[in-house]
Parts: sequence; structure tokens; C-alpha cells
Amino acid sequence: MTTTLYGSRSTASLVVHWLLLELQIDHELVLLDFDTREQKAVDYLALNPAGRVPTLLIDGQVLTEAAAIALYLADRHPQAGLLPAPGTPERGVAYRWMFWCANTLQPAYRAWFYADEVAGADNVDAVREHARQQLENAWQQFSEHLQAAGPYVLGEQLSVVDFMLTMLMRWSRNMPRPTDTWPVLKAYADRMKTRPAFAEVYRREDITDWR
Repeated sequence: MTTTLYGSRSTASLVVHWLLLELQIDHELVLLDFDTREQKAVDYLALNPAGRVPTLLIDGQVLTEAAAIALYLADRHPQAGLLPAPGTPERGVAYRWMFWCANTLQPAYRAWFYADEVAGADNVDAVREHARQQLENAWQQFSEHLQAAGPYVLGEQLSVVDFMLTMLMRWSRNMPRPTDTWPVLKAYADRMKTRPAFAEVYRREDITDWR
């Protein structure tokens, strides 16, 4: 059956696109135009009522949420070694950091980029300042983790969480303190950027920044 990824250039769908390429999974990419609000079209809402990306159609199943899709793809392709064995302490650590991405980083980024959604247009500056502090504190925590237990999230083993974190690092590129101002994080991101699939996802989505 056909695997189809619905996404948009340079959004949360990037990590799924990157993993599809990394795992050499044949797929069709459908890039939605956010400027014309294609993500709110009736046909797309029938797949993903939240009207967000990514949405992955795989073997007739509809999956949403970037972190969940990333974990699912790693599980479907154990030969790639992107997740430790189920039930191991290392698997627990992988879950911990993936949920940290989804529950700590992504909400703070959403508050930064869509500050008016949180408390109205009159409070944008306050919301953004709070989000900035949350993100910088979180990235400091992650930097300390890598310093103590790197070079990857799980130590020497590359995992699916590293792909998610690299994407989220990129989101800070135009913020007051980008993630690559932490030397440990810059070295980490530079290591991930050397992967051929990273260059390929950039090529296919026509992304030129944060190389």
C-alpha cells in the first residue's frame, strides 16, 4: 500500500519526512500551502480534524502527531536500531526525552510563534517572553544532559529522538538565543546534519537556512 505524508515546508512534518528518507521508505509527499490554508480544507480535515501537520497514511492507517509517528516508524523498522529494545531502561530514557519534546518544547514553541492564541493580541510580548525563558531553560537542561551523557540522547546510540530534537533545535534559529549558541548543542546538531537524509529532506523541501 502507498505511504503518503501530508506536511508543509519547514514545519513539524520535517522530522517525519526526514525519517522516511533515513529509513528508505517509499512514500508520496503532499506539501500543503499554509498561506492558502490548505490544512483547513474539508478533505484534509477529514484525515486530521486538528487541521495541522504532519499526517501520515501508512497501510491504510491514519497517524498524526510528529513524535508519535516518529516512534511508530522506528518500531516498524527495528533493523535501523533507532529505538532500544522494549522494556529496557534505555527504552524508558528514549520515551522520556521524546515526551519532553512533545510536552515541554513544542508547546513553548507554539506559544512563541502563535503568542496571540494564548492570551490575545494585547499580551503577545508577555507570552513570548515567558516562552523564550521556558525554551532557553529547557535547552540548557538538554545541553547539560549531552555534556554528561552524550554524544546522542542515549549516549553512543543514535535514536529516533535525536531526529526530533534536531528539528526542534532548528525552530530556534531566529529567536533571541538560537540553540546553536550552546557549543554542545551546536556540535550535536552539526553531527546530525552530516546524515545524507538531512541533505535530501532539505533538497526536497527546498530549505536553505540552518545548514
